Amino acid sequence: MAGKSPAADVPVKEAMATDAVQALALAPGTDAGRGRLECLAEMLAQHGLRASLTASPASAPSLHVVNPEAPALAEDVYAGSANDGSCWFWWSWAEQIAAGEDLEGAAARIKRVLAARD
Repeated sequence: MAGKSPAADVPVKEAMATDAVQALALAPGTDAGRGRLECLAEMLAQHGLRASLTASPASAPSLHVVNPEAPALAEDVYAGSANDGSCWFWWSWAEQIAAGEDLEGAAARIKRVLAARD
């Protein structure tokens, strides 16, 4: 890999993340995932963030989460199964946020990531 820049791997990583997020749409329990996202939206509101549920037949349900103090700081969050079948909240780049039962932990981590920095 001599002479190859790290940026050359970015399209591969983005494709892998997109594939993983799309797999959530095919995962069993998508309705349960939607319910968990709705509960997470309520918890995020308690943390001062705005969240709106997005659902369409062509993609997995997701929450679009925005920091109202810095609207450019926004991210999509998904709920889906891990390899062991347990439900997790996921970033759009297919990294786990927190277990599906840990609404407080998920909200706190999302708030940290979307926090405005001075």
